[in-house]
Amino acid sequence: MLKQRIITSLWGIPLISVAVWFDRPLPWFTILIAAWGVLAALEFYRVVAASKVSPLTYFGLVLTLLFILSRNSEVRTLLQPHFDSNLLTQLLLTSLVVLPLIWLLLRRQKEGAVAGWVWTVAGILYIGWMLGNLVALRGLDGGRNWVFLTLFATFASDTAAFFTGRALGKHKLAPDISPGKTREGAIAGGVGAILASLFFILPTTFQLPITWWEAVVLGLLISLFGQLGDLAESLFKRNMGVKDSGNTLPGHGGFLDRVDSIVFAGVVVYYYAVWLIR
Repeated sequence: MLKQRIITSLWGIPLISVAVWFDRPLPWFTILIAAWGVLAALEFYRVVAASKVSPLTYFGLVLTLLFILSRNSEVRTLLQPHFDSNLLTQLLLTSLVVLPLIWLLLRRQKEGAVAGWVWTVAGILYIGWMLGNLVALRGLDGGRNWVFLTLFATFASDTAAFFTGRALGKHKLAPDISPGKTREGAIAGGVGAILASLFFILPTTFQLPITWWEAVVLGLLISLFGQLGDLAESLFKRNMGVKDSGNTLPGHGGFLDRVDSIVFAGVVVYYYAVWLIR
């Protein structure tokens, strides 16, 4: 398992890095996130369906894709002369609430309809809206560096927590949710994220416009929210009665298993950059 995990990381991290770095002539990062989001949403709805609830899978996949694409700066610029991009977000939010309810009212099978609607909306918001923040982050001034900070601080946190937990972990962090996670691993994850964040203020690297103490705070927040996201997905899978959302990525599970930390960390960095930097 560990060997498979390392091999997957060796090709996965360079692929993501190239997509983040080269955003021309095509928005490769948006394309990658959109594809990843749709596949993660498909796994999400399959897990839900296995619990005897019937979500509107195809509707959820389409809205997930639209939410992610709508956060791309070029898409919003193209729409701006003809359609207010803020209205697009409002339209999507309204559609995700109203359209599946109408469909469920017209559908012959009424048993479990409300539960299906709730899980359909939950998948769109959890994956489509949350991953869209990463796409929006890439479109900011210096967005490439902000995305790299988000990704590598999260990777550093996950890696430090994983190996420290295996080697030194004795005190369970949340045994009722994820028995394998330990407090020692969580602390090491915070340290790993801080060290990765400090790398981004060195004069010979990406030089984000933050001070060293801001880098420390961001590293802590990325690790904290990333681990909360991991626990949230573990809680979801435990309630659904599954261990992994899939087996597409050897050693890592499925696509949904790999966005749990990123979606929460991306929110933290995006709103920090928008509110406190711009």
